[in-house]
Parts: sequence; structure tokens; C-alpha cells
Amino acid sequence: MVTRKKVMARGSRGRQGRRGDPGKNVDNLDDLDDLGHLLLGAHVSTAGGTPNAPGRAKAIGATAMQMFSKQASRWAERECEEEECRAFVTALSDTSVRATAAHDSYLINLASPDPVLRARSLASFEAELRRCEALGIGYLVSHPGNFMDDRASGLARNAEAIGMALERVPGRVVVLMEMTAGSGTALGATFEEMASLIGAVPMPHRERVAVCVDTAHIFAAGYDLVDDYEGVWARFSDTLGMDRLGFLHLNDSKAPRGSHRDRHELIGEGAIGERPFRSIMTDERLVAIPKVIETPKLDDAETTDRRMLERLRSYAV
Repeated sequence: MVTRKKVMARGSRGRQGRRGDPGKNVDNLDDLDDLGHLLLGAHVSTAGGTPNAPGRAKAIGATAMQMFSKQASRWAERECEEEECRAFVTALSDTSVRATAAHDSYLINLASPDPVLRARSLASFEAELRRCEALGIGYLVSHPGNFMDDRASGLARNAEAIGMALERVPGRVVVLMEMTAGSGTALGATFEEMASLIGAVPMPHRERVAVCVDTAHIFAAGYDLVDDYEGVWARFSDTLGMDRLGFLHLNDSKAPRGSHRDRHELIGEGAIGERPFRSIMTDERLVAIPKVIETPKLDDAETTDRRMLERLRSYAV
């Protein structure tokens, strides 16, 4: 099983923050030392090149970040040249970010029964892993894909492909399988199904696979974070084990619980509401887990993300 030590922050400076005065005002994110133990940030743009992402994370006071390493809606692949890698590492070292994830392409479907699409998806997934290794990014977030024909067969195809990719691209990058809302033929909407998927990844590669829980996704899939917060995490722990949790996407939901619709909303302003996020931010089991938001950017991404992170940090004290 993936241990907490194994999944903790790579693609980072490794600097430890200190817990400050719990009564101190945290509205100003420039003073990160007070809540420096938190790994909290957002999905940030790589417009203009990956070395620009760390600066955008710094601008919102992030200690964790997520990004794309290529255009997510195109098949075109690319390699990270040495100059780009050096610039990215240098830019990251000038921030307080201690955990970095890349999200893979939305086009990838490792569960597809179509041999052409699956082969193309596998090649793209391997390229994602190579870019993460080159940039020193510790995590690669991936959706389990759509089975299209038979659910069990889709799970088997996905697990096999993950094992093949990790065999071909050795390294330290941890693959984070993201819980989904469960629309259509999407896999990974229940803890039990995710456990089956990960359990089917061959050893020793299974040690490099963990779970990313998206609050909006599991809420839309039917998990009651509002009225049964402890029950949800008890079920996760019993089914997958808390050591398998590698990352959290903190998003409120425009859609009601059980709708199976993936619609993100600003923190505390959707169907989930404020209370579950307060619980997450004060939950000792989740303190060491990197957390990023993927909430709407509105008219100004930096201002909106900064406001959402300020809100979440205020919940932590």
C-alpha cells in the first residue's frame, strides 16, 4: 500500500512550515507562516510555458499547486527540454509550494475497448509521466476513464494500462486516480470500484498509485458530506485505507447530491456549503494531504483563487 511518506510532496522545496497562533487573523495570505503546515493551493494556468505556473501559485499564496503539462484538450505531445525544466525548478524554488501535481489530458481513456483509442491514450499517459519526471512533479492526476462496453472489462483494461505505463516510465511520480461523479459509463464513482481498480494494478507498480478525492465529484456521486461527513471518511478508510489518499480537490458543487453531474462551484456557495469544508480544514486525518481548488475563476483568476484560499484558511483556525 502507498504510505503517507511515499505520497508526500515531491516537486517541491520540502520546507516545513510552522503552526502559528491559532487566534491570529489569516485574511492576508502574504503571511503564510501562520498556517504553513497546510498544503493548500489551486489549479493554475501554464499559459506562456510551465515555468510561469509557479509564479501564479505564489501570487495566490499557494503552498500546493496543480497544472497541465500540455494542452489538455489536444493529442499533440511534447517533451520538456532541459532549459524548460531548469526554469520551472528555479521558479518553483522561489515560492512556498511544497506539493505539485499535473493533471493529465482530458482525452485519455485507458479503459476504452477501442484498441486504437486505448493505444493512443496509453502513449499520451506515458508522455504525461515523462514530463512529470522531467519537471520534478510528484503527482499525476488521472480520471479512471469510461468503460463503454462492460464495466468489469473497463476496470481491467485501465489497471493493465496503468501497470504498463509505470513499467515503461520508472520513477517516483505517484499516479492519483481521481474519484468521479459517475455520469454515463465513467468509472471510479464509488470507493469500492476505485479499490477494485487499484487492486488490479500489478505489483510493484500498485505502490505508485493513490487516490485523489474531489469533494464535488463524490458529492454528486451520492456521498453525503453534509450530513454524514464522518460516515463518508469511515467508508473511505474501510474500503481504501487513509494511507491511499494522496490528494484532495476542494470544490463546492452546483449540482445536488446524487445527481452524477460534475459542476464545480465556489467554496461555501454551492450545494455542499460551508460546513463540510470547515470540517476538512480542521480534520487531523487530512492535515498532511495536499489540497487544491478547481473552482470557477470568474473575471479574475488570481483574485478569485486568492479569495477562495483565504476563505479555506479561515476555516482552519
